[in-house]
Amino acid sequence: MIKKTLLDISKNFKILANSNLDNIEQANQLMIKSIESRNKIMFCGNGGSAADSQHLAAELLGRYQINREPLAAIALTTDTSSITAIANDFSFNDIFSRQIKALGNPGDILYAISTSGNSKNILSAIKCASKMNINVIGITGQDAGLMNEVCDVLIKVPSTRADRIQEMHIAIGQILCENIESHFFR
Repeated sequence: MIKKTLLDISKNFKILANSNLDNIEQANQLMIKSIESRNKIMFCGNGGSAADSQHLAAELLGRYQINREPLAAIALTTDTSSITAIANDFSFNDIFSRQIKALGNPGDILYAISTSGNSKNILSAIKCASKMNINVIGITGQDAGLMNEVCDVLIKVPSTRADRIQEMHIAIGQILCENIESHFFR
């Protein structure tokens, strides 16, 4: 069973690399350009994707491989008082978009994570970011759902299983963090 799982993951990595290499490189360049312009990367997602958002923001704010100056990043998934107040007073669909309206600036990046590509609050965040001239990097599963039509760059993991999609999401995020850190702190 373990061997089959490892072979499945390995197969997904190969397909991912072949089908998304240009999009991953484009995402990397957009993120570097944003940071070079003194802008920030905002991460959002639900559930495990919320945890990935926090993880990736921490890699940029703290350190990835080397001790260095922080890079501007924020996870929109961490302020529970704001998230619950927005959900209560407005709608759960607005928990990220209201934060983007308050904190986002043209030239920032929204890194939106959704395994299905159909999360309403993620789609609302993308719509808000696009209106504010914030580039959107979307990362999702192979079907991509509604995110297929609304992201500047879309990375689609070649799987329909949420666990396999999430494994690839964090791997891609780590690769991006490594390349960003390497670019600024060789």
